[in-house]
Amino acid sequence: MSFTESARDMREELVRLRHSLHTTPELGLTLPRTQEKVLAALDGLPLEITLGKALSSITAVLRGGRPGPAVLLRGDMDALPVQENNDLPYRSQTDGQMHACGHDLHTAMLTGAAHLLSARREELAGDVVFMFQPGEEGHDGAKHMIEEGVLEAAGERPVAAYGMHVVSSVLPIGLFASRPGPLMAAADVFKVTVKGRGGHGSSPHLALDPIQAACEMVMSIQAMVTRTFNVFDPVVVTVGSFHGGTTDNVIPDDARFEATLRTFSAGNRELARRRLVEVVEGVAAAHGLSVEADYGMGYPVTVNDTTEVEFVSRTAGELFGPGRYLVAPQPVMGSEDFSYVLENVPGAFVFLGACPPGRDPGTAPYNHSPEAQFDDSVLPDGAALYASLAMSRLSA
Repeated sequence: MSFTESARDMREELVRLRHSLHTTPELGLTLPRTQEKVLAALDGLPLEITLGKALSSITAVLRGGRPGPAVLLRGDMDALPVQENNDLPYRSQTDGQMHACGHDLHTAMLTGAAHLLSARREELAGDVVFMFQPGEEGHDGAKHMIEEGVLEAAGERPVAAYGMHVVSSVLPIGLFASRPGPLMAAADVFKVTVKGRGGHGSSPHLALDPIQAACEMVMSIQAMVTRTFNVFDPVVVTVGSFHGGTTDNVIPDDARFEATLRTFSAGNRELARRRLVEVVEGVAAAHGLSVEADYGMGYPVTVNDTTEVEFVSRTAGELFGPGRYLVAPQPVMGSEDFSYVLENVPGAFVFLGACPPGRDPGTAPYNHSPEAQFDDSVLPDGAALYASLAMSRLSA
């Protein structure tokens, strides 16, 4: 049978695993229950399994029946600190935690690929590394796994690496999408503390008001972006957290805000870092205040290898027929720590539409929403594409 037929026969098992993971989400780098469930799902397969030391990762190597290079397949496993607002029989049973980004589907699909490839192990002309990764949501999980040796797990670095991500809206169900070059943005964090001098709200002239200056900084940052950067190499700065004061008639000693910075080029990333600091320092100086500005480098740009993206496109067409793969017209401003893998190994990251039937992909709640829903019907196709990419790439 083909991978697609075999994967469809596994549908109930994949759905069962996905639902089990969804009911018990875990955050960050430590996912003991998730790790236990994945290990149980892999039990009996001819895999060389290594568990992470600093995180609950699983690295599983399948040795092919014939000699050849290695290919890496990655699925992330962690959830988000989101309170689920869906009335589903398998909704999260953990308050304040939810698989709102579909990582439960990624894990189930990668487990399915391990079963599919194990069944055809003798046909493999090389090895497959299955990278089950915690801590994608802001915890550098991929970076930690690289430091612990995931890229050397097969004995030599993979010749290619592939990752997949479901989306609960935007794409119609079952449609794969990617593009060569930059696919997802670098994401950095900018933290600012404005230090003034507190006083009575009736007498601001006797104080140094940090809130007014911090508000001016936020507006100046947005103006700076529009006048500094080329719109065809976009930069996005969003202030998502702003705190200052305790009541209406007290001027506080300080105010704080945090922003996320998204860029697609190394030049803009460095220029934005420098200009953000200059803007807040300049505003602070103009008002006679001091400021502490902390710029933290986050995930780098997710850059797809052109040849590998073309290979994904051909493979998806061969598996599912024409019309199931879309060349994404532009990158997206979200970020992804699979970028660390792609800095070391040529590969491709692919989106898969999982918007439930009956919902409009244009208006359905997007990933990270407490109302995000992902349809189980994409699980067999995701597993089949993972498996086919590995098998075909090793035969190339």
